[in-house]
Amino acid sequence: MTTAIQKHQARMQRVRDYIDEHLHDDLNLDLLCSVATYSKYHFHRQFTATFGLSVHRYILLARMKRASYRLAYRDTQSITDIAMDAGYDAPDAFARSFRQRFGQSPSAFRKSPDWEPWHSAFTPLDDARNKLMQTTFTTADVTIRDVPPTPVAMLEHRGHPATLGATIQRFIAWRRAFNLHPKTSPTFNVWRSERRPESPADYSVDLCVGVPPRFEVSGGEMKASQIPGGRCAVLRVVGNTDNLEHAALYLYRDWLPASGEEAGDFPLYCQRLSLFPEVPEHEAVAELFLPLK
Repeated sequence: MTTAIQKHQARMQRVRDYIDEHLHDDLNLDLLCSVATYSKYHFHRQFTATFGLSVHRYILLARMKRASYRLAYRDTQSITDIAMDAGYDAPDAFARSFRQRFGQSPSAFRKSPDWEPWHSAFTPLDDARNKLMQTTFTTADVTIRDVPPTPVAMLEHRGHPATLGATIQRFIAWRRAFNLHPKTSPTFNVWRSERRPESPADYSVDLCVGVPPRFEVSGGEMKASQIPGGRCAVLRVVGNTDNLEHAALYLYRDWLPASGEEAGDFPLYCQRLSLFPEVPEHEAVAELFLPLK
């Protein structure tokens, strides 16, 4: 029975990943059934039973999520191109659908996103993406590295997690102005609070970009800082890198006590190696660093 369930989950995950990777294509029923290797007479019900969303709604939300990221964080792409890439024949149809879900037109969202309804709209999609069993980490997944110190430019986010998107926008705009592209200048997040503190106002994370030595950080909110060097336990995560809590809990709750190591005097942080929407969500990669003494 366990083997049969695992095979079913693997087939469902295969079709989900195919959808995420081909959002710009015609994702018709016959094609998806062939990817899942399920009969078209049963595929709809099996997909809905597995993910809690119909395949049509999953595709719609996945395309809208990618489109909203591009609107908020990729201002060089036109709204018309974003609409076409989301599967709409005309920008007007995209604008109506977008406003219906988020309460803003695409142009208004690009200028000043209202993130609270955005988060609410994508809760069903996030739940669907987490429906299958989470990755089970083992000690073999953790390596200990001696990492060099890294000078960074840092933007502090202090406040409700729902407002993080606006901080990310300012961070991206600054690094773009100084030509610090993610492919050549590493991206880090340093967590100074729990993911869900008792008071959301206490949520605290630093957004960092690696800079060359003697780089002069200027630009209002941005500060010069450094990610210290030293020994770190490193755990690589592929897929749902928006939520690294499961990986962090493994490091603290399971790996650290069994390892005989002690945590160092610097917060948990991660390096973003590949980012959505540049890659499909299931191909996003982050490495989690737990500093050690």
